[in-house]
Amino acid sequence: MKGPDGATLSQGIAAGDSAHPDRPGHSPSGAGSGSQDDHTYIRELATRAREASRVLSAASRAAKDAALLAMARALEEQMDGILAANAQDVVAAQERGVSKAHLDRLTLSPARVRQMAEGLRAVAALPDPVGEMVAMTKRPNGLEIAQVRVPLGVVGIIYEARPNVTADTAGLCLKSGNAVLLRGSSDALNSNRAIVEALAAAIEVSGLPAASVQLVDRPGHGAAQAMMEAVGFIDVLIPRGGRGLIQQVVTTARVPVIETGVGNCHTYIDESADLDQALAIVINAKCQRPSVCNAMETLLVHEAVAPHFLPQAAEALKKRGVELRGCPA
Repeated sequence: MKGPDGATLSQGIAAGDSAHPDRPGHSPSGAGSGSQDDHTYIRELATRAREASRVLSAASRAAKDAALLAMARALEEQMDGILAANAQDVVAAQERGVSKAHLDRLTLSPARVRQMAEGLRAVAALPDPVGEMVAMTKRPNGLEIAQVRVPLGVVGIIYEARPNVTADTAGLCLKSGNAVLLRGSSDALNSNRAIVEALAAAIEVSGLPAASVQLVDRPGHGAAQAMMEAVGFIDVLIPRGGRGLIQQVVTTARVPVIETGVGNCHTYIDESADLDQALAIVINAKCQRPSVCNAMETLLVHEAVAPHFLPQAAEALKKRGVELRGCPA
């Protein structure tokens, strides 16, 4: 079954939004200022993120978890404003004639906002990765060498039209002691502004820097390119989205990049599996939300149970509108 769409980081993050300089998470040099080029804008955001990352890297688990729980509450308490902002993005996308799958990824609902909040609570419940000893070796001369998890510093995330990624990534970065710059799709700009404003305010009220989570509030390619070239300001970039976006960042960026996958998620049914449970898993993995990147695309079935299981699975998937493409026997 599909799990949360995100990746755990054990190193730095901060974020902000530039449209409203008087509010947490918003940079005074954002879209529409006209006074800065994109490189200067990104460097200013990253400088604030760097300051926040120093605080986060030394923050206790209790402090980080309290901020995460406050972030979850803020999403729920400000749900109406978040949904109203998202509705603007959805209407604009409909007018542009985007695909049904794209529109589904963009759309928020009360249930999806609550899932975002629960995701933050789940991150709060995780052990603190900072300071965890991964391995220890002892050299023949008695020297002990330990591998210990530490924050990265300032993380930049470039991603596409799923506004729930904004909350997911912010939570993972804060938990791992990182500050984050979030550069989402222009399609979701209103949604991301509302989400980041709520998150940053909650972080600040909790006693951690609001600049721990900042939104890159400039549509267009220029700001993303500036992030890719922000050597010494951003410690690592993580692209999340389609193959084109990921390859562009991987081939263009001058800062280190963590390359993510583009999908082709597999479900394997073994001969020892409970086939009733397996069928439910297959349906969920493909049909719960087929537009997301972790929806099932390939079903592999052990040859011993394939004659019995595949007809059942095919019938169930076809009833739900799934197109099947099988390999030759």
